[in-house]
Amino acid sequence: MPEEQNSEPKRKYAWVGKWAKMTGDRARIDAKVNNTYIIYEKSGKLVKEFPNGEIVPFNKDGES
Repeated sequence: MPEEQNSEPKRKYAWVGKWAKMTGDRARIDAKVNNTYIIYEKSGKLVKEFPNGEIVPFNKDGES
């Protein structure tokens, strides 16, 4: 029976993936507390995520 392949890439330092996820989670918490938004890349494009869960494309000219 062949072994199932793990879809997650192997990292030399396993803690890096966990640290990155925790950093993103912390950013969401801070945005909610301060009623701001976070910006991240999704499907190759930058988006803004607001505390209410709304996600809109990010435009560099400052308008959503």
